[in-house]
Amino acid sequence: MIDNSSWLAVYPEILLLVMACVIALVDLGVTSTRRTATYVLTMLTLAVVAVLQGMYAASGNTFYGWGNMVVSDSMGNWLKCFATVAMMVTLVYGRPYAATRDMLRGGELFTLSLLSLLGMFIMISGNNFLVIYLGLELLTLSSYALVALRRDHEASVEAAMKYFVLGAMASGFLLYGMSMLYGATGSLDIGQVFKAIDSAHGGQLRVQPLIFGLVFIVAGLAFKLGVVPFHMWVPDVYQGAPTAITALIGGAPKLAAFAIVIRLLVDGLLPLAVDWQQMLAVLAVGSLLIGNLAGLQQTNIKRMLAYSTISQMGFVLLGLMSGVIDNKAVSPTVENAYSAAMFYVITYVLTALAAFGVIQLLAREGFESEEITDFAGLNQRSPLYAGVMAICLFSMAGIPPLVGFYAKLSVLQALLVSGQSVHIGLAVFAVIMSLIGAFYYLRVVKVMYFDKPITATSVSASMDVRVVLTLNGALVLGLGILPGGLMALCTDAMVRALAS
Repeated sequence: MIDNSSWLAVYPEILLLVMACVIALVDLGVTSTRRTATYVLTMLTLAVVAVLQGMYAASGNTFYGWGNMVVSDSMGNWLKCFATVAMMVTLVYGRPYAATRDMLRGGELFTLSLLSLLGMFIMISGNNFLVIYLGLELLTLSSYALVALRRDHEASVEAAMKYFVLGAMASGFLLYGMSMLYGATGSLDIGQVFKAIDSAHGGQLRVQPLIFGLVFIVAGLAFKLGVVPFHMWVPDVYQGAPTAITALIGGAPKLAAFAIVIRLLVDGLLPLAVDWQQMLAVLAVGSLLIGNLAGLQQTNIKRMLAYSTISQMGFVLLGLMSGVIDNKAVSPTVENAYSAAMFYVITYVLTALAAFGVIQLLAREGFESEEITDFAGLNQRSPLYAGVMAICLFSMAGIPPLVGFYAKLSVLQALLVSGQSVHIGLAVFAVIMSLIGAFYYLRVVKVMYFDKPITATSVSASMDVRVVLTLNGALVLGLGILPGGLMALCTDAMVRALAS
């Protein structure tokens, strides 16, 4: 049944879709090599959508629309607001980089970015298997095209092909898992699936087909998060894609991936928590181990950050797997665990965007600046940008008082509060892996501050890039000193989402 609440739930998505079409048409008449009109219109659209989503989130209301296929709740609306802001930041950093690499011959960078954001919105709002899958496909298809946007660059085309093939396989895993759950429960609605599985423990359903479908669901989600052993695409795509697109892939989509994990595993498959928590534990251990050990070997900074992403997502999985104890979702343990994971993924996206922003600043026409040695003596060339990069790297390493430290601490607290010996062991393992991983972050800081610069040329950037990058770095520091506001927001959002 379609009523006013149905339209209200999708107003931001409708606005985003309409403006993506309008911008695509307007761009046909744009002659500027930097697509100034297209860029300005895109940024205005994103600003309006971010404000609208912020208003939705601040209201704290939860309502369903389109026959329960779409949900508008506090968690989803905040994630969509942050994803929109992340997309704005990504485009601010990426436009100068794209302009010098002939990636702005048309407005595809902006229109495809808007469509990928629309896919994220649909994923985050989905309360039905097919809606989530349609949003996922819109995001991934847009991402494939964006990775290959630099048509004359062999590495980009190769990365796009790898991303496409492996992405198609992961989508097949997810779709097959959904079909198994549909066959077992007779519904595509996440709420109805939850009720059917909950009744399975009373003997009304066979559990084995559910577990079989769950394995494929978790495999598909693991690919989207980029965790071991479904991480094979991450280093190659991060390195091969243009840096502006790497920042896009490594930013906002992580928020959408987190949302569908919550929608599918927590909202829909919570009665099977004892099963999927074990899977997440194995994925987390593998991601922390492979991510940090492989990161030590890298000389390409984009590839290093790819393995960093893998290890960081391992921490997110630790938060997600610590909410349910002895197959019981006990409040406030469950809210603390999931809010810690939400806080972690938001702050990681914030930190990663600033790091990729600095990498793009150092790149110049005909030179990518992707090797760690390219950062030699950056402090002598530009103390501001070296400082922002150092803040980001220290935060990823989990060094206080930066936000990455508090994010790791909140996840470790969620593990320890559970009192489970396995969780305590995982917390100790995560700390050890973080200590190992700190080496490759500190190595870059050493190169920036103590090595001789390879060139005396200062790093130049436009005013908007300088302002946004400075604010980005300041937030990484400020949220580490005063994390309470964002953590309270995440906790409130999770409490409202789980209550609905």
